[in-house]
Amino acid sequence: MLNKHMTITKNKISGALFIFLIILLPIGCNDKNDNPGSEIPNVYVNFYLQPDGIDFIPAQGWKYIDQEGYRGIIIYRIDQFTFNAYERTCPFDAQKDCARVEVAPSGILMIDSCCMSYYNILDGMPAGGPTSLPLKVYFTEFDGITLHVYNTP
Repeated sequence: MLNKHMTITKNKISGALFIFLIILLPIGCNDKNDNPGSEIPNVYVNFYLQPDGIDFIPAQGWKYIDQEGYRGIIIYRIDQFTFNAYERTCPFDAQKDCARVEVAPSGILMIDSCCMSYYNILDGMPAGGPTSLPLKVYFTEFDGITLHVYNTP
């Protein structure tokens, strides 16, 4: 009789725990981020530059590529062989027409004057303002002559 009572109690506890987890699981898996309108549409990116030639970009220099990406791309040259490519659309509120990042006069930060979010030019991470998301980054490959920028490996 005692075993039967323990089995019923274990089944009730297991059932209650199962229902409790089902209720809490959707709350814990909330995918919403802290930034409103942060969905930057995916667009196909696949282009080439000659950063030591016609498309010259000096070390620690940058260049806007306005005809690529969703609202343009910033190419930043870290050193002779290393490049970063960032989407110019600010992820804080990507749906606003004014959500477009520019390199600050210091050359160290990128800023969206619409929401006043700041980003580090070395890695695209937030450096101030309301955003918590980094800039969207594109892949880069440099063979010593041609820089390939793309978003699908």
